[in-house]
Amino acid sequence: MAASNLATRLLTAAIGGPIILALLYFGPAWGWMAFVACAAVIGAYELFGMTHPQDGVSRVVATAMSVGILVALWFFTSDARVLLTIMMVCPLVAMALTLWRLGDMKTAALRVMAATFGPIYLGGGLGAIAMLRRDAGSDGPGYVVLALMLSWLSDTGGYFAGRFLGKHKLYPAVSPKKTVEGSLGGLVGGVVGALLGHFFYLRSMPLVDALLLGLVGSGLGQVGDLGESLLKRSSGVKDSGGIVPGHGGILDRVDALLVTGVVSYLYVIWVR
Repeated sequence: MAASNLATRLLTAAIGGPIILALLYFGPAWGWMAFVACAAVIGAYELFGMTHPQDGVSRVVATAMSVGILVALWFFTSDARVLLTIMMVCPLVAMALTLWRLGDMKTAALRVMAATFGPIYLGGGLGAIAMLRRDAGSDGPGYVVLALMLSWLSDTGGYFAGRFLGKHKLYPAVSPKKTVEGSLGGLVGGVVGALLGHFFYLRSMPLVDALLLGLVGSGLGQVGDLGESLLKRSSGVKDSGGIVPGHGGILDRVDALLVTGVVSYLYVIWVR
């Protein structure tokens, strides 16, 4: 069963990978942003399906908030007034939404917090992936690939290290299958991904920066992975969705990327 699932994952990556790279390197920046926005729509609907399972109206509104934040970040990246407005208005909309769609009083407070956190987390994280392509200049596609590598190779390194060496549970209450050895393998995978960037497609990035990004990005990416596992486990679901064969939902694929994308984007605007 595991071998079959791995084969499906590899086939999906083999088909989807070249399409993503072609759009990233040869398509316009706005085309990449539109692609990311489509992923945000699906991922947000999956997320709020877990936090608002009985309320389709709230799912749609919260999904629209998530995409709205992504679009606002894209068009008003350097306007502090817009960013401040997002921070102040999002909690108010979440509160009003929950008052409108009250439902079970026992979960009302959690739904307010979910509708506040979710749009900023998802819209901001995927917004970073979209803005990386544009704001890093000619190296933009390379930095997006770096964010992907920090996520994917960390996941791959963690999978194989955990499968063949894993003995000590990392956080069984949240993710029973993850091990300390797998986590260390994930850090190694992230560093390898960053080094590939330094030597092949981001040669302007210093070696020390690549090593630090590999460690920090893959480490925090694992936190993002565990965070999504926490959401799924507390919501009683195995996968966020089933749109990606062998991988589950969009949210299952971008849980770490939401973090590695932010780390890479912050590096670009503050250090590069």
